[in-house]
Amino acid sequence: MNVLVYLIPIALTLGLAGLLAFFWSLKNGQFDDLDGEAHRILRDDDEA
Repeated sequence: MNVLVYLIPIALTLGLAGLLAFFWSLKNGQFDDLDGEAHRILRDDDEA
């Protein structure tokens, strides 16, 4: 049971880090154009 004293704060810290990374990516526009990259892979760049 003593291991929970270490595991609970570690789990909370990792969860908070993930949440902060998600909000950082929202602020920097990572999710603004969801369809652009999906359509870009279908375009053929070899056409003259």
